Amino acid sequence: MGMSPDAEDSSQLRRAVLLVAALNLAYLLIFVALGWSASRRALLGKVLAGILLVPGLATLWTAWDKFWLPLPPAPIPLTLTGAGALVVNLTCALILVRYRRHSGSLTRAAFLSARNDAFANIAIIAAGLVTAASLSGWPDLIVGLAIAAINADAAREVYSAAQKERRAAIGERA
Repeated sequence: MGMSPDAEDSSQLRRAVLLVAALNLAYLLIFVALGWSASRRALLGKVLAGILLVPGLATLWTAWDKFWLPLPPAPIPLTLTGAGALVVNLTCALILVRYRRHSGSLTRAAFLSARNDAFANIAIIAAGLVTAASLSGWPDLIVGLAIAAINADAAREVYSAAQKERRAAIGERA
């Protein structure tokens, strides 16, 4: 027995709000950690790389269920939510863009998170529009898998930067 559409929307909303809260907590943690030693920043960078994987893993879990029965989400709320989030995430990405080449895993994590969220919002808007036109669940599923792949690549990049940062910190102590 499946959930009612309202219960499923409520459940998805709760997951989305939890994810936003976790991401905002991660940004706050990055702000605090910028004053930490290089080795502690590198350790946090590795943790943040893992946090970047969480939405992708959640998407894969959801995609597994949707793959067998790709029911379309409600296209208007999907599109409007994506548009609202795009404004916020694009603003964050534009603020952080000049630091994207800054050394260190924390600045890399902050920029990549904001950038990837903005890309994901654009893809969500497109999925909402295609879903409205086709009444298919496949656009949502495809976009979700693409977002998971983008987040996995960002996690790899942040982890790599944290590894370099850690090696540099160890070299400074020697």
